[in-house]
Amino acid sequence: MTPTEAVVTSAELAHLVAIAREAARDVILPRFRRLGAGDVQTKTSCLDLVTIADEEAERLIAGRLRDLWPEAVIVGEEACSQGSAVRGALSSAPLAVAIDPIDGTSNFAAGVPLFAVMMAVVSYGQPIASVILDPISGEAAVALRGGGAWMDRDGEKLRDLRVCGAAPIERLTGKAAWRNMRSLDPEHAVSTLRRVAALWDFRCAAHEYLLTADGRGHFQLYTRSLPWDHLPGWLILHEAGGYGARLDGRPYDLASPEGGLLYAPDRATWHVLAEALALPLRD
Repeated sequence: MTPTEAVVTSAELAHLVAIAREAARDVILPRFRRLGAGDVQTKTSCLDLVTIADEEAERLIAGRLRDLWPEAVIVGEEACSQGSAVRGALSSAPLAVAIDPIDGTSNFAAGVPLFAVMMAVVSYGQPIASVILDPISGEAAVALRGGGAWMDRDGEKLRDLRVCGAAPIERLTGKAAWRNMRSLDPEHAVSTLRRVAALWDFRCAAHEYLLTADGRGHFQLYTRSLPWDHLPGWLILHEAGGYGARLDGRPYDLASPEGGLLYAPDRATWHVLAEALALPLRD
């Protein structure tokens, strides 16, 4: 028997946005451009940072989520980086929430106002609700599975989100994390990326998802696909009409989430890009 997926109500989604706003207001923004010498630490490399604000915001968000859904599995980026084994529960739990308390930590630590709070609610491996909050603008992108995606400010819908239309490669703009991309023909892949109209990189997946879901960019390519970085945007982009898949053409699978991701305005454009990049597609 197929398990019945959980359902997130509109009221619960509004509660998630309120939790993100509380973390931004009470923890994140008070420390923005006010971090002390000991408030920033390195995790796996000089490009992988964590701040005291990341840790405090994650604890606040996790606590509020446990009040809302005591039965939910909470999977936070910072807890997982310290060795937590709960990440695997995202693919099997009846209800789970993936948290990225500050996506774009390098920007946050440098005083650059491009960072965000991200959450995705998951049921049996399927994302069913998402929130991406920009603490600086106060706007949040939200989505419900099957219910669309839209921008919210203080509970008011500002506009529906919709990806831009298809275009030939020479008119495409987007993000490409290409250095570690596996391609059957790397030189041809680099040549393809030189053909696109523009490439951009915000050092913050959340803002890249916001830009694309709002129809201001065409594609996104990532060689890593950690759930807290990409689950929220995955649902928002698909509910905004876009198409995404792993770099081998298979769906994003939380049971084995590695392998990178490529997004495009539609399935046809996805395949045009994938073939032009000589990605190792599976039948």
